[in-house]
Amino acid sequence: MFSIHKKKKCVLILLDGLGDRSYTALGNRTPLQAAHTPVLDRLTQNGASGLFHPTRMGQALPSEMAHFALFGYSMKEFPGRGALEALGAGLPIRTEDVAVLARFAKLFTDADGCLRLSDEKVTEEDERLNPLSASVGDYEYRGIRIRFYRTKGPYGILILRGNVSPRITDTDPILLNHRLSAVKPWHKEPPESPAADTAAALKSYLVWAYERLGKHPLNRERIEKGLEPINGIVTQRAGQLRSVPFFRERYGFSGISIASGIIYRGICSYLGLDFHKVKDTDNCGEDIAARLEKAVDFLGRYDFIHVHSERPDQAAHTKDPEAKIRVIEELDAGIGRAIEPLLESPDVVIAVTADHSTPSKGPLVHSGEPVPLIFCGPGIRRDRVEQFNEVDTAGGALGCVRGPEFMDLVLNYMDRAKLQGLMDTPYDQRYWPGDYEPFRIGK
Repeated sequence: MFSIHKKKKCVLILLDGLGDRSYTALGNRTPLQAAHTPVLDRLTQNGASGLFHPTRMGQALPSEMAHFALFGYSMKEFPGRGALEALGAGLPIRTEDVAVLARFAKLFTDADGCLRLSDEKVTEEDERLNPLSASVGDYEYRGIRIRFYRTKGPYGILILRGNVSPRITDTDPILLNHRLSAVKPWHKEPPESPAADTAAALKSYLVWAYERLGKHPLNRERIEKGLEPINGIVTQRAGQLRSVPFFRERYGFSGISIASGIIYRGICSYLGLDFHKVKDTDNCGEDIAARLEKAVDFLGRYDFIHVHSERPDQAAHTKDPEAKIRVIEELDAGIGRAIEPLLESPDVVIAVTADHSTPSKGPLVHSGEPVPLIFCGPGIRRDRVEQFNEVDTAGGALGCVRGPEFMDLVLNYMDRAKLQGLMDTPYDQRYWPGDYEPFRIGK
């Protein structure tokens, strides 16, 4: 018979948006290739390498969808970012409600009567936006009630309540000086449907908000000063909660995320993971070191620990590859300051990867290239890859890992992989041993 000894743990270091493209100014290298990363290279030399993509090669994903797939959940189970951010912000969202991401914008009407984003982003402080938020906070249209909750800066969430559906289009074009998209129900939604009613209600609200904000005293004051008015709201990524198996139920072990963003708190709430909120400072190296130290503290309570840094993604969004290089090098040094206790433990598996690629130049928000992935720990094969980047790890022992295969590898390296065909429970659980009912005599 087999016996299970001390349980292994997994610490996932997730460097958000780490992947990138190559640039001639960097000698046709990516920022990760160009960066000096002795710590990540050392981890690479001590384990197995590969590439990772959460879904399909070439498909550009936002962080929340990429994390959802990374944690082994399908896109059919995904509730939409609006719903996850509402959970993360602690808003009163019910399963029948629809949540939509919203942000204040500077709009104008072009020659064709279409609303268009200005060339300027909204950067005002919270106290200057509070009066605007209050003026558009509550609205009702044909039995559908809409509430606006501002979360941070110009960003907020709309909660729609009534006979509503998330199957509606965005209005936010993302790009400055572009026309807003019309609010429409998705293709094949019938004219008399919750999606059609939701689209009509949201359009009515956005028109009302545009007219109301345009007359607000704060905007009259801005116009008198020669400033553009903050006179509109744009929306994207509607979502609605649904029922999914919790992380513990799916994998048989407990987990926690150490992160700063409310979207990760929302994902954790939705999937039944615990969440430890941290703050980002100007020193991302110290931030990641402190998070890894916290991960060491959590090893006695959790089996799977997600340690997250947003900084590579943020640096890439400045569209400056050199800025991304600096962040990568700071993170590498920070990891080096705190990684030894994890490396010295015979019971810890370390994984390092990203959720998606974020180009440091060009128009795309995120791009669809895979990202580097390494696993190191006791018993894990060591390949011949020596550097942690998008090109070298492609030749590693892991190959290209897709979506739910990441968590399959985690289970395998933690010695919890189920031998296919075994059925110790009525449900075909992915882990072993399962949460089975013991055999009792006489019952």
